Amino acid sequence: MTVPFIEQDLCEHFAHCVQVLGGTTAASRRLGIDERAIRRFINGERPLGSGLLQDTAKALRLLIAEATAAEGHIAQALSSEPGDPLLSPSKRDAAP
Repeated sequence: MTVPFIEQDLCEHFAHCVQVLGGTTAASRRLGIDERAIRRFINGERPLGSGLLQDTAKALRLLIAEATAAEGHIAQALSSEPGDPLLSPSKRDAAP
């Protein structure tokens, strides 16, 4: 049995999600809504609807996919040829 979120908890959780998405401006772009509206949702001035919460969850899933792909590219680059001068610690970390 789960305890239902109260409105304040939802607002706080939505605020956390906005920060995970990169802040108000980035969340506004990803969700396609005005920054002022996001602040009103966070402050509890406007009720959080299920559609907004579903859109937020979708935006977070897309961010996860983007971050996973970016991490994969980094991991691939770091595991490339050991003699790669671009990634060689002696050249990369050398003082100018």
